[in-house]
Amino acid sequence: MTVSETPLRSVLVTGGNRGIGLAIVERFVADGHRVAALSRGGDAPSGALGFACDVSDAAQVDAAFKAAEAEHGPVEVLVANAGITKDTLILRMSEADWASVLDVNLTGSFHVAKRAARSMIRGRFGRIIFTGSVVGLYGSAGQVNYSASKAALVGMARSLTRELGGRGVTANVVAPGFIETDMTAGLGEDMIAKYLASIPVGRLGQVDEVAAAVAYLASNEASYISGAVIPVDGGLGMGH
Repeated sequence: MTVSETPLRSVLVTGGNRGIGLAIVERFVADGHRVAALSRGGDAPSGALGFACDVSDAAQVDAAFKAAEAEHGPVEVLVANAGITKDTLILRMSEADWASVLDVNLTGSFHVAKRAARSMIRGRFGRIIFTGSVVGLYGSAGQVNYSASKAALVGMARSLTRELGGRGVTANVVAPGFIETDMTAGLGEDMIAKYLASIPVGRLGQVDEVAAAVAYLASNEASYISGAVIPVDGGLGMGH
């Protein structure tokens, strides 16, 4: 088998029912992989298995993994994509606003990475891909909780790289910028115009462009990439 020939894998995507996560699930399904999508509602597109799961709850994560593994075998590719926002300036940010975002975005990623690592270590192969954000390193007023949760994923990926790299497991972060989704559609024309002025390529990104970066990191062609942050942001963060 050549490096470019990526075998079909067992893939699990969290937050796979809408937006970027949905596009990632659809890309892996289109490529022929066995795909399970986790979300609170358990929805999944055609061709993928859907399981209800709150990733902030370790017991629910374990149950969802067991159900996915029963159908598709051990998880070989994990995309930790589930995330929420509770945006407000720090002086208005409640303890609950802080905790809920960290619980889902960071602790949830820890739960699924820990659970996936078991079989990846045994199989001496794995791809762990975290969905970060340009604001994780670029910063964003009103998003102290969200930015902190996304920045922490970089440290998690790099620590996992050092722990698991010798077992054939890579860990990376894809950092989207402003992507055209239902969330950005609600910003209003004036706000979108403001963002566009700061994006060198002059447009919002598409969910398929993020999915393409994730698919690449899951492939054999990316076997020597680990601990990296891959921006998909039209140049907004300039590598930050």
